[in-house]
Amino acid sequence: MSLLAPSLARYPSLRGRGVLITGGATGIGATLVEQFAAQGARVGFIDIDAAAGAAWADTLAATAEVPPLFVAADLTDIAALDAAVNRVRDHVGPITVLLNNAANDKRHSIETTTAESWDAGIAVNLKHQFFAAKAVCPDMRAAGGGSIVNFGSISWKLKQGGMPAYTTSKAAVQGLTRSLARDFGPFNIRVNTLVPGWVMTDKQLRLWVDEASREEIARGQCINQPLLATHIASMALFLAADDSAMCTAQDFVVDGGWT
Repeated sequence: MSLLAPSLARYPSLRGRGVLITGGATGIGATLVEQFAAQGARVGFIDIDAAAGAAWADTLAATAEVPPLFVAADLTDIAALDAAVNRVRDHVGPITVLLNNAANDKRHSIETTTAESWDAGIAVNLKHQFFAAKAVCPDMRAAGGGSIVNFGSISWKLKQGGMPAYTTSKAAVQGLTRSLARDFGPFNIRVNTLVPGWVMTDKQLRLWVDEASREEIARGQCINQPLLATHIASMALFLAADDSAMCTAQDFVVDGGWT
C-alpha cells in the first residue's frame, strides 16, 4: 500500500472530517479511500463488491489513523443506499464530504440495449449520485457547509461510442452538479464535477486497454504519460478541502490535456 507521498499537499481542514466515498473498494475509489484516510479524515465507503471492500478496509486499518469503515450495499437500491449512509454517519459522524465515484463503464451496443439495461445503466452511473447528495445534505447544512464531488468522464466529450447509457449518464452528471450547486449554495455546500480521462486502473488494463488504445491515448493526451488514480485523488482532495472554498458548479478535468 502506498502512503501519502511527502511531496503532495496535506490539507489540515480534512483532518477529522466525515467523508463518504461511493464505489471505494477498487480502482479510483480505493485510491480515494486511501488518500483521504492518509489526510486524517474519518472515511466510510460503500461498494457492491463485499469481498474487495472488506479486504481493502482490513489493509488500510493497519496504518490509518482512523480505520475506514466499509459498508457493502447496492447503490442502485435507494433504500439500501440510505441505510448504508446511516451506517457511515454512525461511524464517522456528520458527513461533510461526499465523493460520488461509483460507476460502471460496461460496454454495450445500441442493438443490445433494452429498456431494462438502459434503466440499470442510468441507476448505477447517475441516479445514486442525486440520492447520495440528498442523504448527506442535512449533515452539511447543520455543519454550516460541505463539499460534494460528482465524478464525470471525458468519454462523452470525445464522442465515444459503444456504451450509450454510460456516456449519457456521465454527460448528465455535469447538469446535476450545476443544479445542486444552485440549490445547495445558500447553505455553503459546494458541488463540483471531477472529470477524469482514461485512468489506468487494474480493471481498465485488464478489460479495455490494448495496443490500439495506448496509441489513441498517446495521440489524445498532451502529456503522454499514464493517467493514474493518484492524479484523480489529488484533485478530489483539493475540492474537498477548505482550500477550494469558492469553487462550485465547476468541471475540474484531469485528463492529461485530452479534451
